[in-house]
Amino acid sequence: MAREDAALPPREAMEFDVVIVGAGPSGLAAAIRLKQLAAAANKEISVVVLEKGSEVGAHILSGAVIDPVGINRLIPDWKAKGAPIETEVKKDRFLVLGPAGEMSLPAILMPPLMSNHGCYIVSLGQVTRWLGEQAAEAGVEIYPGFAATEVLYDATGNVVGVATGDMGVGRDGKPKDSFTRGMELRGKYTLIAEGARGSLAKTLIKRYGLDQGREPQKFGIGIKELWEVAPGKHQPGLVQHSFGWPLDNRTGGGSFLYHYGKNLVAVGFVVHLNYHNPYISPYDEFQRFKTHEAIRGVLEGGRRIAYGARAITEGGWQSMPKLTFPGGALLGCSAGLLNVPRIKGSHNAILSGIEAAESVFEALGANREHDEHTAYEQRVREGAIGRDLKKVRNSKPMWSRLGTALGIPLGGVDMWMRTLFAGWSPFGTWRHGKPDHATLEKARRVDPIDYPKPDGKLTFDKLTNVSFSATNHEEDQPVHLRLADPSIPIDHNLPEWDEPAQRYCPAGVYEIVEDEKGHPRFQINAQNCVHCKTCDIKDPSQNITWTCPEGGGGPNYAEM
Repeated sequence: MAREDAALPPREAMEFDVVIVGAGPSGLAAAIRLKQLAAAANKEISVVVLEKGSEVGAHILSGAVIDPVGINRLIPDWKAKGAPIETEVKKDRFLVLGPAGEMSLPAILMPPLMSNHGCYIVSLGQVTRWLGEQAAEAGVEIYPGFAATEVLYDATGNVVGVATGDMGVGRDGKPKDSFTRGMELRGKYTLIAEGARGSLAKTLIKRYGLDQGREPQKFGIGIKELWEVAPGKHQPGLVQHSFGWPLDNRTGGGSFLYHYGKNLVAVGFVVHLNYHNPYISPYDEFQRFKTHEAIRGVLEGGRRIAYGARAITEGGWQSMPKLTFPGGALLGCSAGLLNVPRIKGSHNAILSGIEAAESVFEALGANREHDEHTAYEQRVREGAIGRDLKKVRNSKPMWSRLGTALGIPLGGVDMWMRTLFAGWSPFGTWRHGKPDHATLEKARRVDPIDYPKPDGKLTFDKLTNVSFSATNHEEDQPVHLRLADPSIPIDHNLPEWDEPAQRYCPAGVYEIVEDEKGHPRFQINAQNCVHCKTCDIKDPSQNITWTCPEGGGGPNYAEM
C-alpha cells in the first residue's frame, strides 16, 4: 500500500480488471485487444487507460514511417474504418552527407529489412487519436489529463494499480484553493506503456531488478519539425534517410525527410546520447543539418508549422529488461522495443500490446490476479518482436564502438548475414558498454563548438521553436525536474563538463545565469519542458529526475 499523508484527505479508489498507463500505440492496442477477446468470449472486462497529455495523442512524437504489421493484426479492416494511414511509401533514398555534398547509396546494397516497401508515412499522433476512438467505441475508459505518478503495492509487494497526481498544488508544495486529491486506480493487472524513459517504468525496473543481467539501456534524442513546403518540391511517398554531416565520425545519429499529406514534410534528426563531446547541442546540430544543400532546397520557400523532441530507446535486444513483474508488465518503448536501424517502433509497440492483452486475458480467465503473467515475456521474445530485434542487435553497438565510417557498413554486413543465414552471423552479439550518462569527456579536453546564429527562416532558436510545440504548464506548481543535490550543477557539472544541460536540452529548460553578485546560478525553466526526458538520461551526475507535472501539462503535438 502507498503511504498516505495524514494532512491530506484519503484518495478515492476505482477498481478495474486491467489498468493501463499511457494512451500510446502499445497501451491502446492492449486495451482494444482485451475488449476484442472479451467480446469473442462473451465476457465483461473493465479496462481503463490513463494519459498524462491533455488529450490522446498530445504527447505522441515520431517520424513516422510505420510498418503496418501491427495494425494489420490488431484491426485488419483499418482502411475501411478510416484510419489516418494513407501515404504509402513510393521511394526510398539513402544519403551520406558531407560538408560539401552528398552521396546516394544504392538501395540494392541495403539489407532487405531496411526497405520501406509496404510501409506508410503518417502522423503518429493522428493514428494514436484514431486508436483512442476505436478503444472508446469498444468500451475502454480513457482518462486524458491524468498523470499516473505513483505505483500502488499490496503487503507482499505485488503491484495492485497506480495513483494519479494531486491537482492544484502550488509551487511551494502547498494545496491551493483548486486542490483536488489524486485517484487510486486499482487493477488485477497493471500495464505500463509510458514510452521511452517513463517515470513509473524506471521505478519498477529498479524495484524488481528487471535490468539485471542486461546491457544498459541506450537512448537517442529525436528532434522534429513539420514543414509545409512549396507544392513543386513535394514528392508524396518519398522517404529519405541520411547520416554523416554535421555529426563527426564519433557521434552517432541520422536524419530523415518524409513527404506525405498535403505538401507536408517531416524533417527529423536523431543524435545518439552516448556522444562524447559535452559541447554538442543536438538541437543546434539539427538546425545546422537543415542548411545542407540536399535539405535546404526542399525547405526553402516553405514554412515550419510544428516542432517537438523526444528521447527514443536504442538498446534493442541486449537491453530489453525483464518484461513482467508481480501484477503487471512493460509494453512498447517502456520495454525498449524500437528497431534502431529501421527507426521504427510503433509496429512492435502495437504487437506488444496485443501479446500483453492475450497473456492477461488468459490469466484473468484462470481467476488469477497480481501475479506475473510470464507468458507475455515468452510471446515477445520468441515471436515477431524478438525476431525483429535479434536481426539488428549489433547495429547500435557496432556504430557506437567503431564510429560511423566503419560501424554502419559492418552493421549492414551483420544484418545481411542474419538475413541470408536464418539469423546466424559470425559477429555474435556485441555489448553496448557504458550507459549514456557516463560517456562525456571533460570539457577541458575538447574545444567548444561555435554554432551559427539562426536566420529565423530556415533555422530557429530554441525558444521560438518551443512555441511551435504548444507546450503549456501551470506556472504555479512544483518544479517537476528535481535535483537530488542542488549544488551539483554549479559546483561539479560546470567545472567538469561546462554544465551540458544547457546544451543537451532541446527546449531551453536549463540555463547558467549570474546572480546579483555575478556568481553563476543554475536556472530551471520548467514551463518550457517538452517532456523529452533527455536530462534524466544524459546528466553526467545523474542528479536530475524527470517527474510528471500536473496532468494535462506539456506539449500538444496536434499534427506530429
